[in-house]
Amino acid sequence: MSWETVIGLEVHVQLDTRSKLFCGCSTAFGNPPNTNVCPVCLGLPGALPVANAGAVRLGVRAALALQCRVQARSVFARKNYFYPDLPKGYQISQYDRPLATGGRLEIESPERGTVSVSIVRLHLEEDAGKLLHDRIPGKTAIDLNRAGTPLAEIVSGPELRSPGEAREYLDALKLILRYAGVSECNMEQGSLRVDGNISLRRPGESALGTRTEIKNLNSFANVERALGAERDRQQALLERGEAVEQVTLLFHPGSGQVRPMRSKEASHDYRYFDDPDLPPLMLAADTVAAIRNELPELPAAKRSRLRAAYGLSAYDAGVLVAERSTADYFESVCAAGSDPKAAANWVMNESAPRPPAGSLAELIGMVGDGTLSHQATRRIYPELAGGGSPRDAAERLGLLQVRDADALASWVDAVIAAHPAEVTRYRAGEGKLLGFLTGQVMKQSRGQADPRRVQSMLARRLEEE
Repeated sequence: MSWETVIGLEVHVQLDTRSKLFCGCSTAFGNPPNTNVCPVCLGLPGALPVANAGAVRLGVRAALALQCRVQARSVFARKNYFYPDLPKGYQISQYDRPLATGGRLEIESPERGTVSVSIVRLHLEEDAGKLLHDRIPGKTAIDLNRAGTPLAEIVSGPELRSPGEAREYLDALKLILRYAGVSECNMEQGSLRVDGNISLRRPGESALGTRTEIKNLNSFANVERALGAERDRQQALLERGEAVEQVTLLFHPGSGQVRPMRSKEASHDYRYFDDPDLPPLMLAADTVAAIRNELPELPAAKRSRLRAAYGLSAYDAGVLVAERSTADYFESVCAAGSDPKAAANWVMNESAPRPPAGSLAELIGMVGDGTLSHQATRRIYPELAGGGSPRDAAERLGLLQVRDADALASWVDAVIAAHPAEVTRYRAGEGKLLGFLTGQVMKQSRGQADPRRVQSMLARRLEEE
């Protein structure tokens, strides 16, 4: 039987601030447990929260980068539930009046080509703490350093149709957020976490099937694997004539399977109400406009411009744009006078440390005009990290290609004299031997001869009887 997969993602992104969302405690990663805490993030009686203006600005930046409509008035609410790492017994979040709504993100689907995915909402909320299961034998400890850390929750529409599309969406989202300077999106440190909602329906149906939610996925690979496992589980149930239950699931990377965690809550289970300690968040239009003007060129626009301005392929532009610093470095090398295609090849294929853009442009130019061989550049490139001149390095290492006609002629004549049999065969029609003889000249010159001039001179000499 044929089934259509319907996926929506909820992505929790830690905003790149030095202090928490409602207090001045540090958000530094890796500090000893329960050292970045105060009465506000511990939920002690009488402590009052104050919204972090820097976190609000970053939330607005994220919303604008995702083409959302930022609301002039949004409201913080209390989301009530019990869990050991939630010290207040509720989480300060946003519910029916979020920071931003109505965004959009285009992705390249492996199955469907260009797909436009809606961003239903982006809201601000505080993080909970963390349970530690490996510190005290037989017991679970609680670290509240993360409690109160500022998050933006980004909720997509149910418009993804496969685990592969979900992975593409996450890659595109992460890239935009990093370009916008909103978050490092470091999954190893918990600054980006994903919940996946998935259901199945018959192709052509508009009503959604019963959905399940997979919580706290901590890598993009595991998102793809978990959604694939849950799709297969639901399909097996439906084809046996059984119903899918609305549950919350956990994914186990070792087994590749999902298992129920609890019955899935609805919004009324959280008993949302406006937080009485926090006034509505009011954003003036000129404030939002100023934040919009601070945004850098975003990935999609940069890819298009690199292709148009430098004649790059879609693949090359995509690789360069995958890291903002890489794209910026490429443009600096081009601005220093390098051929764009050659610059792209060098920037994409050479690892750090990168030399100054001007040094790399000079090195590329020396290859282009025959002053250096490609082989020689591999020895010179590491010498440039401190900003030295490629020509100086080539002279010091004895790697400048010899282009003097008399010197080349002496090496060519020596090789012709040393290989009479190959010369005879070449003259009899075995043209491929020209490459062999060129290699012998390069060996004779210890790699210093200009190979293009060598080959040209050899061809002329071999035509002579």
